[in-house]
Amino acid sequence: MEDLLIGVSGGGVLHTDQHVPDVDTIFAMVKDSGAFDYIERSPPPLQIDEFRRASEKHGVPLASGSFFYMLGRDEPLMEWHLRIAKTFGGRAQNMQILVHDVDGNRVTDQRLADTFLWISEIGAKLGVMPCFEIHVNMWSERFTRVAAVGDLVERRGGEFNITFDHSHVIFKIGNEKELGVENNREDIAAGKLELDPYKPGNISDLWISRNWVSHAHARAAVPNNPVNVWAKHPDGSFGRGIQYPFIRPAPGQWHSDWDESLLEPWKEVLRRMMRHRVANPASRLRQITVEMIPAVDYGAGAKYSIFDNAVAMAQWLRQSWHEIKATGA
Repeated sequence: MEDLLIGVSGGGVLHTDQHVPDVDTIFAMVKDSGAFDYIERSPPPLQIDEFRRASEKHGVPLASGSFFYMLGRDEPLMEWHLRIAKTFGGRAQNMQILVHDVDGNRVTDQRLADTFLWISEIGAKLGVMPCFEIHVNMWSERFTRVAAVGDLVERRGGEFNITFDHSHVIFKIGNEKELGVENNREDIAAGKLELDPYKPGNISDLWISRNWVSHAHARAAVPNNPVNVWAKHPDGSFGRGIQYPFIRPAPGQWHSDWDESLLEPWKEVLRRMMRHRVANPASRLRQITVEMIPAVDYGAGAKYSIFDNAVAMAQWLRQSWHEIKATGA
């Protein structure tokens, strides 16, 4: 069985947002940690050569890329990112698709399926797999839409690939404000959606069992995750709170109480991804990217080391993977 690779988001290789390392330092930090197999990042156009030099110098590959796209505007960028990923030996391209297109219209399920099939055909020729991400502020924040798009893709003979960042599911559990975004509360009330991974028919199990999880992001989060009161958006609202320290923060490093046991639902979903990978030879999941990051909705303003948390998480993921691979449980 091919091993499961553990990588790190290039945007999360820093201790706090008070100091952002340069490209060479990022690759050096990842290499020196010994915790990661690759970095995930789509290099900015003017830094491609800089990224290539750093990757070759430190022996750390860019095994996947990641970016966000607006339909009607960014289709050429989607294809360009796949071609750049191929030159770095990338295996996957994470794709966040915005809710609205360039004309301000909500993108339909059919348009999403059409776009996925188009970009997947290009990806297949290049050997780089496009994966549509489960993510807030994107079309997939209404979670029931994911199955609708996946069904449309499969009915036309395609293989639907997603990046499962389950922190975006976990943080909404028990959070009345967040449940109101993108009609998820109504879907729960209608019996169409279950977020709790310990309850039958939950959305995480559905996506895993249908073998759609081809790439994954691991960002620690807990049910009803505290909002990020240390950072605000331009409109003055606090960060939505989709990141929780993986290791105990020192006094003054975190704005809320910290309880390790609250991480268990988030950990369990990752174990289920791994169990499915072991039990199903046809599983397309080959890598998990640790994505503790300093953006406003996540860890902006935090005093704990984002990178130290990422390293600890990678070590836990690798240990869990070896245990599950050995026992199947």
